[in-house]
Amino acid sequence: MVDITHKTNTLRIATAQAIVKVSKPETIKAIINKTVPKGDVFAMSKAAGLLGVKKTPDLLPDCHPLPIEYTGIDYEINDLEITILVTIKTIYKTGVEVEAMHGASIVALNMYDMLKPIDKGIEIHHIKLLHKKGGKSDFKDKFRKDITAAVIVCSDSISAGQKEDKAGKAIIKKLEESGVAIQDYIIIPDEKDIIQEKAIAYQKQGVDLVIYTGGTGLSKRDVTPEALSPILDRNIPGIEEAIRAHGQERTPYSMLSRSVAGTLKDTLVLALPGSTNGAKESMDAIFPSILHIYRILKGARHD
Repeated sequence: MVDITHKTNTLRIATAQAIVKVSKPETIKAIINKTVPKGDVFAMSKAAGLLGVKKTPDLLPDCHPLPIEYTGIDYEINDLEITILVTIKTIYKTGVEVEAMHGASIVALNMYDMLKPIDKGIEIHHIKLLHKKGGKSDFKDKFRKDITAAVIVCSDSISAGQKEDKAGKAIIKKLEESGVAIQDYIIIPDEKDIIQEKAIAYQKQGVDLVIYTGGTGLSKRDVTPEALSPILDRNIPGIEEAIRAHGQERTPYSMLSRSVAGTLKDTLVLALPGSTNGAKESMDAIFPSILHIYRILKGARHD
């Protein structure tokens, strides 16, 4: 299966259809009047579809088991055609398109099986996804395309050349994947004055995003939050909470991190953990959706 552990849960919705075409009006009448020898076609096919949706990952090897939190199955009759509509909702890391199409297929097959004794000309058509919502594509056009960033590694040992930086490079990789241009990448020691000076300097240069990695723990030299808090205009607790919540699901030590998020005028400033995994997981937790902030800072609505 594809690795989805880096993704975050969102509301996912998908609607799929299948069309069952019968060969004579009498078949439609039998369905409506519930006189089909095998029973109530709509009710039994709906039950089959519900089971089919739940069994999707058992039958398709690359489908992830996921919580199905709503399944709606509806029918529309138009002359000799019965359109089956299956809508599925979940709050999870991956979509439910295949589950919706599989459910529609099973409903159609069950109808075929129940109706074949009275109608030999039944056909199944147009099994397809009608629409989906909640994935990455829903948000791809809501971000500015010209955002610039500076990445600052806060570490005494790395600035002294004793260790190699990996966290900063992981942050840069995620930024580039999100379409953010890297304006600068520097390594500095854990010194409050230098940390503050860099944020102020980049803001004056018009850099949109300044990301620090390192210095957010609880050792005596971890001073990044203390350096940034006095100069930020506004903190954004929701970003900090999202980072720690995402991390806590992966390591019990995430609660010890003191990640910071806030604005310095129109520049977003983030302070992330200095470990490679901590930095990478923090970026996964908030990117690219965090980039919506630049529309909000310009007065756009949350839509």
